[in-house]
Amino acid sequence: MTDTTNVTGQTVNTVLGPVPAHELGVVGVHEALLSVLPGAQYAPDITMDRAEIFEILAAKLADFRAQGGKTIVDSTGMFHGRDLKLYEALSRSTGVHIVASTGLGPEEELGGYFLTPQTNPPTPWPAEKFADLFSKEVTEGMVVPRVERRAAAGIVTTTADRSGMTATEESLFRGSARAALDTGVPVSIRFGADAVHDLDVVLEEKIPADRVLVGDLDRKDAAGAAHEVARRGAFVGLDHVGLNDDGDYLTDRERAALVLELVAAGHGHQIILSGNAIGVAKGLPDYDLPYSYVLSTFAPFLKSQGLSDEDAQRILVDNPRNLLSVR
Repeated sequence: MTDTTNVTGQTVNTVLGPVPAHELGVVGVHEALLSVLPGAQYAPDITMDRAEIFEILAAKLADFRAQGGKTIVDSTGMFHGRDLKLYEALSRSTGVHIVASTGLGPEEELGGYFLTPQTNPPTPWPAEKFADLFSKEVTEGMVVPRVERRAAAGIVTTTADRSGMTATEESLFRGSARAALDTGVPVSIRFGADAVHDLDVVLEEKIPADRVLVGDLDRKDAAGAAHEVARRGAFVGLDHVGLNDDGDYLTDRERAALVLELVAAGHGHQIILSGNAIGVAKGLPDYDLPYSYVLSTFAPFLKSQGLSDEDAQRILVDNPRNLLSVR
């Protein structure tokens, strides 16, 4: 039976405007459409043929839709290739709902403006400035630089450095939590060195734990953290499904075992699965995982390992819907 808790009348922000939460269907929650390393768009050896990019992404989204998927969350944030007009056209063409994100991080990928504003001496942005920046992308629309604002962001996303959260990243995390709390959208964090510590920083801003997604919990250095994150009430992001040849991450067999452990512990309503697929990469390594992989390959494997149809429905449909609904 589908979980319908807190859904009636709720909406989710997509690039074509708010849609009823119950229309999301199967969701890829942590994916990337066009991912551009900041500055790569100006490199002479990199092409940015928009027609070609559209055709590649449209084909991948059409495959996702054909496999039963209905919504993709582009979790790249503000300055990693987010192209709202392209995403609007893709959504209209393929019928796939696209939720775009605001947010920044990690610090090493911030532009100088956010690190050395016009103060003497220069100081990192405080949390309230990041909160205001991200909140306006939800309440007033996401910025198309120097042109206009368009659709509202559907999620705030941020990342910390693997070596540990920096002072600027703490401001980012706190500002992201404040923006999410003020606007009703969720916040997605990719932790640095300590998932529980970074979650606690966000929770100190008084945002309810069930409005927070902690990603990267299928990293091997996150051993045990998924259960502790779940006990705190946050969503558990296992978001590298399909990655089986990287020593820093669990394999799909190990991910499946972790999913079943979490379900057995009563945390099935907090699991979020995604592949971290990149539709088109510029200045970054290609990662040609189909958006449909979780749905078409990993979910059947989970069921073969003992996951019930009801829990599969909860993880693929109900949990993302409950996370993304504006409250």
